[in-house]
Amino acid sequence: MSDALTLPAELRKRAGKGASRALRREGRIPAVIYGGKDEPATIHVEEKLLMKQLMTGHFMNSIVMVELDSGSVRTIPKDVALHPVTGRPVHADFLRLSRDSKIEVAVPVVFVNEDDSPGLKRGGVLNVVRHELELVCEADRIPSEIEIDVTGLEVGDSLHISAVTLPQGSVSAITDRDFTIATVVAPSALKRSDAEATDEGEIEATEVSE
Repeated sequence: MSDALTLPAELRKRAGKGASRALRREGRIPAVIYGGKDEPATIHVEEKLLMKQLMTGHFMNSIVMVELDSGSVRTIPKDVALHPVTGRPVHADFLRLSRDSKIEVAVPVVFVNEDDSPGLKRGGVLNVVRHELELVCEADRIPSEIEIDVTGLEVGDSLHISAVTLPQGSVSAITDRDFTIATVVAPSALKRSDAEATDEGEIEATEVSE
Protein backbone atom coordinates (compact mmCIF):
# COMPACT_ATOMS: atom_id res chain seq x y z
CA MET A 1 0.00 0.00 0.00
CA SER A 2 1.22 3.51 -0.77
CA ASP A 3 2.47 5.36 2.28
CA ALA A 4 0.40 8.30 3.51
CA LEU A 5 2.05 11.67 2.91
CA THR A 6 1.71 14.87 4.90
CA LEU A 7 1.43 18.24 3.16
CA PRO A 8 1.19 21.45 5.24
CA ALA A 9 -1.12 24.05 3.70
CA GLU A 10 -2.74 27.40 4.37
CA LEU A 11 -6.15 28.71 3.36
CA ARG A 12 -6.08 31.24 0.52
CA LYS A 13 -7.25 34.70 1.50
CA ARG A 14 -7.89 35.77 -2.09
CA ALA A 15 -8.86 33.98 -5.30
CA GLY A 16 -8.30 34.89 -8.93
CA LYS A 17 -5.42 34.82 -11.40
CA GLY A 18 -3.64 37.80 -9.88
CA ALA A 19 -3.63 36.29 -6.42
CA SER A 20 -2.43 32.95 -7.83
CA ARG A 21 0.45 34.58 -9.66
CA ALA A 22 1.46 36.40 -6.48
CA LEU A 23 1.50 33.10 -4.56
CA ARG A 24 3.72 31.46 -7.19
CA ARG A 25 6.19 34.33 -6.98
CA GLU A 26 6.43 33.57 -3.26
CA GLY A 27 7.13 29.87 -3.90
CA ARG A 28 3.58 28.78 -3.09
CA ILE A 29 1.22 26.78 -5.29
CA PRO A 30 -2.55 27.45 -5.31
CA ALA A 31 -4.68 24.36 -4.79
CA VAL A 32 -8.21 23.25 -3.96
CA ILE A 33 -9.72 20.48 -1.82
CA TYR A 34 -13.14 19.29 -3.01
CA GLY A 35 -15.54 16.40 -2.64
CA GLY A 36 -17.47 14.91 0.24
CA LYS A 37 -20.17 16.83 2.08
CA ASP A 38 -18.06 19.92 2.81
CA GLU A 39 -17.62 22.96 0.62
CA PRO A 40 -14.46 23.21 -1.54
CA ALA A 41 -11.50 24.75 0.28
CA THR A 42 -9.03 26.96 -1.59
CA ILE A 43 -5.53 26.51 -0.20
CA HIS A 44 -1.87 27.02 -1.07
CA VAL A 45 1.12 24.75 -0.45
CA GLU A 46 4.90 25.10 -0.60
CA GLU A 47 6.20 24.46 -4.13
CA LYS A 48 9.42 22.74 -3.01
CA LEU A 49 7.59 20.29 -0.77
CA LEU A 50 4.99 19.55 -3.45
CA MET A 51 7.76 18.88 -6.00
CA LYS A 52 9.57 16.61 -3.53
CA GLN A 53 6.44 14.54 -3.05
CA LEU A 54 5.76 14.44 -6.79
CA MET A 55 9.24 13.01 -7.30
CA THR A 56 8.48 10.00 -5.08
CA GLY A 57 6.78 8.42 -8.08
CA HIS A 58 3.69 7.38 -6.13
CA PHE A 59 2.24 10.77 -5.18
CA MET A 60 -0.89 10.40 -7.32
CA ASN A 61 -1.69 7.03 -5.71
CA SER A 62 -1.02 8.09 -2.11
CA ILE A 63 -3.26 9.29 0.66
CA VAL A 64 -2.20 12.88 1.39
CA MET A 65 -3.02 14.38 4.76
CA VAL A 66 -3.38 18.11 4.07
CA GLU A 67 -2.51 19.87 7.33
CA LEU A 68 -4.44 23.09 7.99
CA ASP A 69 -4.71 25.20 11.13
CA SER A 70 -8.25 23.83 11.55
CA GLY A 71 -7.06 20.22 11.36
CA SER A 72 -6.01 17.47 8.93
CA VAL A 73 -7.97 16.69 5.77
CA ARG A 74 -7.63 13.21 4.29
CA THR A 75 -7.27 13.49 0.51
CA ILE A 76 -5.90 11.92 -2.64
CA PRO A 77 -4.34 14.04 -5.42
CA LYS A 78 -6.48 14.18 -8.55
CA ASP A 79 -4.47 16.57 -10.70
CA VAL A 80 -1.27 18.61 -10.64
CA ALA A 81 -1.08 21.09 -13.52
CA LEU A 82 2.47 21.76 -14.73
CA HIS A 83 3.82 24.76 -16.64
CA PRO A 84 4.32 23.68 -20.30
CA VAL A 85 7.80 25.24 -20.50
CA THR A 86 9.34 25.07 -17.02
CA GLY A 87 7.58 21.90 -15.83
CA ARG A 88 6.92 23.57 -12.47
CA PRO A 89 3.55 22.95 -10.77
CA VAL A 90 1.05 25.78 -11.17
CA HIS A 91 -2.05 24.28 -9.50
CA ALA A 92 -3.12 21.14 -7.63
CA ASP A 93 -6.48 19.46 -6.99
CA PHE A 94 -7.12 17.19 -4.00
CA LEU A 95 -10.18 14.97 -3.52
CA ARG A 96 -11.48 14.82 0.05
CA LEU A 97 -11.90 11.22 1.27
CA SER A 98 -13.99 9.50 3.86
CA ARG A 99 -13.01 6.17 5.39
CA ASP A 100 -15.44 4.21 3.21
CA SER A 101 -14.57 6.01 -0.04
CA LYS A 102 -13.79 4.06 -3.21
CA ILE A 103 -11.73 5.76 -5.89
CA GLU A 104 -10.34 4.99 -9.35
CA VAL A 105 -6.56 5.09 -9.64
CA ALA A 106 -3.86 4.02 -12.12
CA VAL A 107 -1.49 1.58 -10.41
CA PRO A 108 1.90 0.59 -11.96
CA VAL A 109 2.51 -3.02 -12.97
CA VAL A 110 5.69 -4.89 -11.98
CA PHE A 111 6.55 -8.27 -13.52
CA VAL A 112 8.31 -10.83 -11.32
CA ASN A 113 10.00 -14.25 -11.74
CA GLU A 114 11.10 -13.62 -15.33
CA ASP A 115 13.87 -16.23 -14.84
CA ASP A 116 11.12 -18.83 -14.36
CA SER A 117 9.53 -18.15 -17.75
CA PRO A 118 10.73 -20.75 -20.30
CA GLY A 119 9.79 -18.44 -23.16
CA LEU A 120 11.86 -15.54 -21.81
CA LYS A 121 14.80 -17.83 -20.97
CA ARG A 122 14.90 -18.98 -24.61
CA GLY A 123 15.21 -15.41 -25.86
CA GLY A 124 11.58 -14.38 -25.97
CA VAL A 125 10.65 -10.79 -25.21
CA LEU A 126 8.03 -9.61 -22.73
CA ASN A 127 5.86 -7.23 -24.74
CA VAL A 128 4.10 -5.05 -22.16
CA VAL A 129 0.73 -3.82 -23.39
CA ARG A 130 -0.29 -2.06 -20.17
CA HIS A 131 2.23 -0.51 -17.79
CA GLU A 132 -0.57 0.54 -15.42
CA LEU A 133 -3.89 -0.96 -14.37
CA GLU A 134 -6.99 1.17 -13.84
CA LEU A 135 -8.38 -0.01 -10.52
CA VAL A 136 -11.24 0.92 -8.22
CA CYS A 137 -9.82 0.75 -4.69
CA GLU A 138 -10.92 1.32 -1.15
CA ALA A 139 -9.42 4.66 -0.13
CA ASP A 140 -7.30 3.21 2.67
CA ARG A 141 -6.13 0.22 0.61
CA ILE A 142 -4.51 1.76 -2.46
CA PRO A 143 -1.67 -0.52 -3.67
CA SER A 144 1.59 1.15 -4.69
CA GLU A 145 2.08 -1.44 -7.46
CA ILE A 146 0.66 -4.70 -8.79
CA GLU A 147 3.04 -7.66 -9.03
CA ILE A 148 2.37 -10.04 -11.90
CA ASP A 149 4.07 -13.45 -11.93
CA VAL A 150 5.31 -14.64 -15.35
CA THR A 151 6.39 -18.10 -14.13
CA GLY A 152 5.82 -20.79 -16.75
CA LEU A 153 5.02 -18.48 -19.67
CA GLU A 154 6.06 -19.72 -23.12
CA VAL A 155 6.54 -17.79 -26.35
CA GLY A 156 3.07 -16.96 -27.63
CA ASP A 157 1.45 -16.88 -24.20
CA SER A 158 -0.53 -13.84 -23.08
CA LEU A 159 -1.37 -12.47 -19.65
CA HIS A 160 -4.92 -11.21 -19.19
CA ILE A 161 -6.50 -9.33 -16.31
CA SER A 162 -8.49 -12.44 -15.39
CA ALA A 163 -5.22 -14.18 -14.43
CA VAL A 164 -4.15 -11.44 -12.01
CA THR A 165 -4.94 -11.70 -8.32
CA LEU A 166 -5.66 -8.15 -7.22
CA PRO A 167 -5.13 -7.01 -3.62
CA GLN A 168 -8.07 -7.08 -1.24
CA GLY A 169 -10.18 -3.97 -1.67
CA SER A 170 -9.27 -3.52 -5.36
CA VAL A 171 -11.13 -4.47 -8.56
CA SER A 172 -10.49 -3.66 -12.20
CA ALA A 173 -12.15 -0.49 -13.43
CA ILE A 174 -12.54 -2.15 -16.84
CA THR A 175 -15.17 -4.86 -16.58
CA ASP A 176 -16.46 -5.32 -20.13
CA ARG A 177 -13.52 -7.35 -21.47
CA ASP A 178 -10.65 -9.62 -20.42
CA PHE A 179 -7.93 -7.27 -21.65
CA THR A 180 -4.30 -8.23 -22.32
CA ILE A 181 -1.57 -6.92 -20.03
CA ALA A 182 1.49 -8.50 -21.66
CA THR A 183 2.54 -11.18 -24.13
CA VAL A 184 5.71 -13.21 -24.62
CA VAL A 185 6.84 -12.88 -28.23
CA ALA A 186 9.79 -14.20 -30.21
CA PRO A 187 12.37 -11.52 -31.07
CA SER A 188 11.83 -12.22 -34.79
CA ALA A 189 8.07 -11.68 -34.39
CA LEU A 190 8.74 -8.38 -32.67
CA LYS A 191 11.12 -7.27 -35.42
CA ARG A 192 8.65 -8.39 -38.11
CA SER A 193 5.86 -6.43 -36.43
CA ASP A 194 8.04 -3.31 -36.36
CA ALA A 195 9.00 -3.83 -39.99
CA GLU A 196 5.37 -4.23 -41.04
CA ALA A 197 4.47 -1.06 -39.19
CA THR A 198 7.30 0.78 -41.01
CA ASP A 199 6.23 -0.62 -44.38
CA GLU A 200 2.63 0.44 -43.76
CA GLY A 201 3.84 3.90 -42.84
CA GLU A 202 5.87 4.14 -46.04
CA ILE A 203 2.89 2.98 -48.12
CA GLU A 204 0.63 5.56 -46.48
CA ALA A 205 3.24 8.26 -47.07
CA THR A 206 3.51 7.25 -50.75
CA GLU A 207 -0.25 7.31 -51.17
CA VAL A 208 -0.45 10.76 -49.61
CA SER A 209 2.35 12.12 -51.83
CA GLU A 210 0.65 10.72 -54.95
